[in-house]
Amino acid sequence: MSHFFRPNIKRTGRIARGVTGTLCLIAGIITVDYVLWLGLIFVVAGLFAIYEALSGWCVARACGVKTKI
Repeated sequence: MSHFFRPNIKRTGRIARGVTGTLCLIAGIITVDYVLWLGLIFVVAGLFAIYEALSGWCVARACGVKTKI
């Protein structure tokens, strides 16, 4: 299990996930006023992407999916 959670993305991937997470978080905060469930989905996705960026770990790569970044 520890192999699953080890860091598996490099600097460019971390930057991409950080930017994506920030944009999702902002979109979620704006959207939550209009459609609560959609806003919450954006906020959760944004927070998870920011977690991936900070930890250097990608769930897709950990599951064996090949990503470009």
